[in-house]
Amino acid sequence: MGFFSKLFGIDETPTVDLAEVISKGAFLVDVRSRGEFQSGSAKGAINIPLDVIPQQIEKFKDKETIVVFCRSGNRSGQAKRMLNEKGFKNVINGGTWQDVAQLIKK
Repeated sequence: MGFFSKLFGIDETPTVDLAEVISKGAFLVDVRSRGEFQSGSAKGAINIPLDVIPQQIEKFKDKETIVVFCRSGNRSGQAKRMLNEKGFKNVINGGTWQDVAQLIKK
């Protein structure tokens, strides 16, 4: 993994079809602050801010696929790395909340 990939949590594994993963019921997690989340997010997402993920780790257990996202993809990259370090292998950095929101079927 390259320096910037590691720094920003960019996954160098093969690309997944994010729309398909979402359509199959992925666990959608907006890792922005509560205020940011309240101003808009992807339909069906829950808010677990990046800084409280360690205290909320139980909410991620037994989820088939987890998609984390934020404003720019940076915090979600950190969240993905944090969850991977806790043993979760089914985590996808969805990038921005707008990217995820537009993939959700209305």
